[in-house]
Amino acid sequence: MQQHTLAEEITEIGVGLHSGVSTQVRILPAEAGTGRYFVRVDLPDLPIIPAQVAAVSHTVLSTQLGKGEIYVRTVEHLLAALSGMGVDNARIEIDGPEVPLLDGSASVWTANIAQVGLVSQPVNNQVPKAITEPIWVYEGDAFVCALPAPETRFSYGIDFDLPAIGNQWHSWSLTTELKKASASFAAEIAPARTFGLLHQIEHLQKTGLIKGGSLDNALVCGPEGWLNPPLRFANEPVRHKILDLVGDLSLLGTFPIAHFLAYKASHNLHIQLAQRILDFGLRLLSETLRERSVERF
Repeated sequence: MQQHTLAEEITEIGVGLHSGVSTQVRILPAEAGTGRYFVRVDLPDLPIIPAQVAAVSHTVLSTQLGKGEIYVRTVEHLLAALSGMGVDNARIEIDGPEVPLLDGSASVWTANIAQVGLVSQPVNNQVPKAITEPIWVYEGDAFVCALPAPETRFSYGIDFDLPAIGNQWHSWSLTTELKKASASFAAEIAPARTFGLLHQIEHLQKTGLIKGGSLDNALVCGPEGWLNPPLRFANEPVRHKILDLVGDLSLLGTFPIAHFLAYKASHNLHIQLAQRILDFGLRLLSETLRERSVERF
């Protein structure tokens, strides 16, 4: 098996959705086996924040990594772009607390990755693990699960009491062939923009959120329809939920072979599932080691 990193660095500047703070992001090639990780270059000693499940510290309306003042927020779109385009190893230098929202999708990131290209990195023991039994997380009627499947697939459903959104479903398969997978992700999932509901905006602003949100970087829906059409897809909202799910589950490092199925879920449920997948893997490893120990005895 092989891993991949960027052939050249990528630089983007933009405003964070929740903080409203402008930051610069430089994505640099990284050594094989180092994974994807952030570096807060604006802080003393350049602290490193790994893009791993264990680093998650906050999941309200975005995914945040880090501890205390050493954190980076709204990482999901960028991480989805890197994982969806096949970038296993990347050093992500950022000079502020939040990844720029850009146009609200992952298209800018995927376009940059496609432009600079990838470099192959030979590694050992990188065969994706397969989910062999259902793993579920739910809260009320919202759920997300990983089901045994012959391929890696992401399916999502949403249901909103607004006619312009309503009930939507979409399913996307991550093929094993890198070029086809990255092209499919860039065309079908990456362009889907974040969206918000008109009646929630004032409350979110009063609680200190979405300071950087605008009609230029987020779709907004009200009772009469979309405030800033046209949509890029008829079901753009649910495609964006797949984008979020891909980004959150990328914190596993590599995607297990499974059908990831979600309905009305959230970043919090996504991360709970990722943790249960890790626990499942540790349990299997423990059972395997125990069986081998008995055999030796």
